[in-house]
Amino acid sequence: MSYRLQNDCSDISWEDVAGTLRSAGMASYDQALHRKAFENSALVVFVFDGMRMIGFGRALTDHAYQAVLYDVVVIPEYQGKGVGKLIFEGISSRLKGCNIMLYAAPGREGFYERFGMRKMITAMALFTDGERMKRKGFTE
Repeated sequence: MSYRLQNDCSDISWEDVAGTLRSAGMASYDQALHRKAFENSALVVFVFDGMRMIGFGRALTDHAYQAVLYDVVVIPEYQGKGVGKLIFEGISSRLKGCNIMLYAAPGREGFYERFGMRKMITAMALFTDGERMKRKGFTE
């Protein structure tokens, strides 16, 4: 299949962003909050099949030695078709020389291991809703 990648936030449907995150069981917020998060990110990748958004991801980075990936997601019917790889590589290829971190949804770690990512032993988090993240399996 031929997919189109977009590396900016122009003409993005934030309703589709929120819906895509919900469809994958990920955290979804108000459309305006998603827009703010993506527009304030250093790097974004949106993937389209024709006019339909089928996945996306974003990164925060200092462009020197650290980067963190967020909201890497593909709609369920396109999972397993190489779209996630396009997103990961579309972002990581622009982060040369940077350590790349992320937190994956429990059970999805294997996807990122294919790219050489490894679980961290010392990672810590202070979530705004720590009890919810504990129930979802993100923290101890």
